[in-house]
Amino acid sequence: QLVESGGGSVQAGGSLRLSCAASGDIFSRSCVGWFRQAPGKEREGVATIVTGYGGKWYDSSVKGRFTISRDRTKNSIYLQMNSLKMEDSAMYYCAAVTDGSCAAALNAPTSFRYWGQGTQVTVS
Repeated sequence: QLVESGGGSVQAGGSLRLSCAASGDIFSRSCVGWFRQAPGKEREGVATIVTGYGGKWYDSSVKGRFTISRDRTKNSIYLQMNSLKMEDSAMYYCAAVTDGSCAAALNAPTSFRYWGQGTQVTVS
């Protein structure tokens, strides 16, 4: 129901764009987010977006470098990642639908009901 794509390997300072395609019923149910998990670390929130009015929230570590967006005609969410750093290397996951607020959900990955399989981002 959630399918990510767009990961890969890039040099520090480079850019990548991740995509997440969702089924229509999931996409319409408000909050979608990007999370990441590096080996040996907990899953952390990167950005969330309300698919309706487009409200967005970012983790401080990516603010100003990453941009989350949505295309309602394609039921898709994107994460444009610029000025990538080695510490951005991780498996990136798309998640959808949370009972709480989309803002609070950035720090509550377990509140999301649906998850994609992940896409690897490696920055060297």
